[in-house]
Amino acid sequence: MGFATIDAVQEALSAEDYICGRGLATVVFLSLKLGRPLFLEGEAGTGKTEIAKAIAASLGRPLIRLQCYEGLDAASAVYEWNFAAQMVAIRTAEAQGGADRAALKAELFSPEYLIERPLLRAMRPDPAGAPVLLIDEIDRTDEPFEAFLLEALSDFQVTIPELGTIKAPAPPIVILTSNRTREVHDALKRRCLYHWVDYPDMARELAILRARVPGASDTLSQAIVAFVQELRGADLFKRPGVAETIDWAKCLLALDVIALSPEVIADTLGAILKYQDDIQRLEGSEAKRILDKIAADAPVPRG
Repeated sequence: MGFATIDAVQEALSAEDYICGRGLATVVFLSLKLGRPLFLEGEAGTGKTEIAKAIAASLGRPLIRLQCYEGLDAASAVYEWNFAAQMVAIRTAEAQGGADRAALKAELFSPEYLIERPLLRAMRPDPAGAPVLLIDEIDRTDEPFEAFLLEALSDFQVTIPELGTIKAPAPPIVILTSNRTREVHDALKRRCLYHWVDYPDMARELAILRARVPGASDTLSQAIVAFVQELRGADLFKRPGVAETIDWAKCLLALDVIALSPEVIADTLGAILKYQDDIQRLEGSEAKRILDKIAADAPVPRG
């Protein structure tokens, strides 16, 4: 399972329009080769979720995503019973009369009424092979769920009291992501191979933009990336990620923009900045100052 070499990882992910550096490709290679979960931490919008999609697509495996949130518990992540369908079955049995209570109970808690959530689905056999299980934004959950997850990832099995223990025939490819809104417990991290996903440098971000927004001209793409790279060095509440760079390029393309100008930037700042204080900081002379700096460093045509 996996790729023959680290270069093969980069090539396969590149074919899925995911441009990654050597460090990330290495940890992906090792994670697949050793069968270890991969823990990716970094700022929002740096491509942590996208790499799970790219790995699943490149390996031809199904992707199962568990989106974490505050209050998520084991039951919500593993399974629940279809209460509405169970009530219909009970009403039907009562209307028919003379139902065998033991038989009815066995029927109500059978796989037919089981709603499988991501962790249970990831442990089911699949003709395409073990799925990619993406546990997204684990930092949004609390410590009790982390403890449960630690146990589930150790044995790759879950227990349903009414049905017994279900064990994965082959361990899923597990990728956990964190935006580091809080520290995840060391015990969970130790189970994983770790990598910090940082903002890309200009060359790699330009390659990403060319892959994701091929309709943008080379001149406009360079200007977009140069501007965003400068923004990340500014005193902002939330720096734009790669996702925002791609969104901005798509917006500018939809507006038939061929070059950046202070006016165009002011009109489209909402694509790259998500807080009003940051937008106000960039409106007017600050946007022009950044454009002038970009032009001085590497001349970029402006409209």
